[in-house]
Amino acid sequence: MLIELLIAALAVVILIAGSIGLYGSQQIIKRRTPDVRTDPADYGLSYEKIAFKSRDGLTLRGWFVPAEKPRGTIVFCHGHAGSMDPDIEYAPAFHDSGYNLLMFDFRGHGRSEGQRVSMGYRERLDLLGAVDYLRSRGIDRVGVLGFSMGGAVAISTAPQSEAIRAVVCDGGFTRLGNAIARGARERGWPGWVAALVSPLIICLASLRLGSWLPRADPVRWVDKIAPRALLIIHGGLDPYVSLADVHELYAKAGEPKELWVVPQTGHRRVDKQRPDEYRAKLLAFFDKWL
Repeated sequence: MLIELLIAALAVVILIAGSIGLYGSQQIIKRRTPDVRTDPADYGLSYEKIAFKSRDGLTLRGWFVPAEKPRGTIVFCHGHAGSMDPDIEYAPAFHDSGYNLLMFDFRGHGRSEGQRVSMGYRERLDLLGAVDYLRSRGIDRVGVLGFSMGGAVAISTAPQSEAIRAVVCDGGFTRLGNAIARGARERGWPGWVAALVSPLIICLASLRLGSWLPRADPVRWVDKIAPRALLIIHGGLDPYVSLADVHELYAKAGEPKELWVVPQTGHRRVDKQRPDEYRAKLLAFFDKWL
């Protein structure tokens, strides 16, 4: 009788874990709802609507904001969920400093094609497509400014393209599994449940996408960026990315590199707490390395 009860309990646990895993995997890979639409004209900027192909053939859409006398070109990479729209707030400072800007929606986001998100794995093909597009315009040296998931994509893509000369990662994760587990805890799951279910979510999402997602973890790629420059920005109270993860990522990176941690700040909130310093630091970084 005891063995039967244990088997029944185990079956219930497996069923619950499987249901949570399926739900979690769907949440991270499903097509996202766009943010409120805006465009560069709302900030007084002239721009072109553009479309280009990812390296695997999806049509991606975005904006190209030309500078009058460009000193360089920067690609913005938005975070998971939403679209590129909110990040346009950073464009005027770069434009006024003489930078061309390319902004686009990743696959499964906003105006771009695709019904699945891969948390950085296939999004690398999107960023490479953006670089290909810029090369078609005669631009072969770019900087990348990535936010959250976009920061992870920037780090894992830079080793695959010599055209990427400088990378800024603002709030990017180090390991996808750690970010999912911490995100689950942030949503109220007990820590032990989050730790157990996170690998299951990744396995199921990987099976559904046909790709092992952790292969794109930035910690696997960051040491291959040097001798190109890397700036990592992190809020010390980020619920999704631990300080230990950030320090591990920074330690594995080669020179030149910079790490800016603002202690009492959450996920992607450094610019909100220290807006002037944030813009000055980013501009100084790209001025130096582009």
